[in-house]
Amino acid sequence: MPKVPNYQNAVIPEAKITGYLLNLESVKGKDKARFFMAFGFIIGQWDVMALALKQHVATHNITGEQETPYGKHYSVEGDIQTPDGRNPYIRSVWRLASPQDMPSLITAYPVDERNNDETI
Repeated sequence: MPKVPNYQNAVIPEAKITGYLLNLESVKGKDKARFFMAFGFIIGQWDVMALALKQHVATHNITGEQETPYGKHYSVEGDIQTPDGRNPYIRSVWRLASPQDMPSLITAYPVDERNNDETI
């Protein structure tokens, strides 16, 4: 499959990382935060994770897509570059409201690369 359309313009708001993916207090994000922090990502350097996620979408192909009322969602799976260098296999999910739109990160989480099941 191809890459997410307009991947080079991917948008990852600071709040998506600091308030969700690296937030140990977030009801929906705390398990993800524990996972990503175990690989060296820290909230004080949220931009390091944002860059890693932008590299993730640029490096890996689409593994799934779904039409939603909010636009098309694309799943991307593969290794993510982490501060500690262990580079786990994750799925990132991106939304495009229109084909000309910039992809916006919805979420990211670990998956078992052997059977594509979520591990969180």
